[in-house]
Amino acid sequence: MATRTKFLVAGVLCLSGLAAMTMAVAARPVLPAEQRDRPYTGILPSCADADVLATISSRFQQKESEYWNSDRHIIGFSHMHQAGFRTNGADYIPRRYCTAWAQIDNERPHHHHLVVYSIGEGLGWLGYNYGVEWCVTGYDRNHAYAPWCHAARH
Repeated sequence: MATRTKFLVAGVLCLSGLAAMTMAVAARPVLPAEQRDRPYTGILPSCADADVLATISSRFQQKESEYWNSDRHIIGFSHMHQAGFRTNGADYIPRRYCTAWAQIDNERPHHHHLVVYSIGEGLGWLGYNYGVEWCVTGYDRNHAYAPWCHAARH
């Protein structure tokens, strides 16, 4: 009986210590990304920026051609909209989350695909400028952002 009580007391002490550590981690101070050793500015292009949309368009065409032996390409974007900005918190890499509608060539007229994309500061070539991650619904053939580009959203 005494051994059972010792195990019970040890278990309670262990759980209370774990709870205290969890609260200490949750209570850590938030250090905005702009105040780090290599600070971020938080300045990102808009969702409708021509260079951002050109990046998505050219990478889509490259992916379709090289991996899927397809000649599909984006012929235009419409309804660019910001879905979120820094929604993960101030202490993460600044990101702008966007959606737009894209028209793909060789498809029915007025048929558009939702494009979900994010623009992240410092995620470009060698950590300079910005990087763009994107997903076109209906064309996520390897299911990298499955289902229906949901994993690409904020």
